[in-house]
Amino acid sequence: MPSLRVLGVDPGLTRCGVGVVDVARDRSATLVHVGVVRSDPGTPIEKRLAAIAAGIRAVIEEHRPDVVAVERVFAQQNRSTVMGTAQASGIALLLAGERGLPAATHTPTEVKAAITGYGAADKRQVQTMVARILRLDALPQPADAADALALALCHAWRGGLAAPSDAPLTPAQRAWAEAERLTRR
Repeated sequence: MPSLRVLGVDPGLTRCGVGVVDVARDRSATLVHVGVVRSDPGTPIEKRLAAIAAGIRAVIEEHRPDVVAVERVFAQQNRSTVMGTAQASGIALLLAGERGLPAATHTPTEVKAAITGYGAADKRQVQTMVARILRLDALPQPADAADALALALCHAWRGGLAAPSDAPLTPAQRAWAEAERLTRR
């Protein structure tokens, strides 16, 4: 396989980031698609979920990813936010399952460490590194879109793509590998 096409989904009920990247065996990456699927907070929940599903389904149909990477839902202070995030996450995982696509989830800390080398990086740092990795002229906007691209890159680098063992690692990949090594102690 010359490259792996990964759809990253940053789940959200109002704004659901979607990003598709092609990642080569040497870990270089190319932007295929980036966007945000939106739903109106004033509409009933079933219509909002249907809008999110339709948007993700359209991206899958148009770009034919090999795998789907979704941000793992974690506990937050705001219960309604975590519920919407969990619902959108479930939609993305369901659509992957319906298409027979493998799916994986990654925590925000894991993604930040993979992309920036620092698990507590802020949104701007993630956007900056995603732009640098994908050789973009501008930062991907909004942050949900950048997060979706970061998820896709994290998944490919974290083992979704079997790279030669002698392939050079980026500084962020080296930092992430070291952080992983330390957590296994």
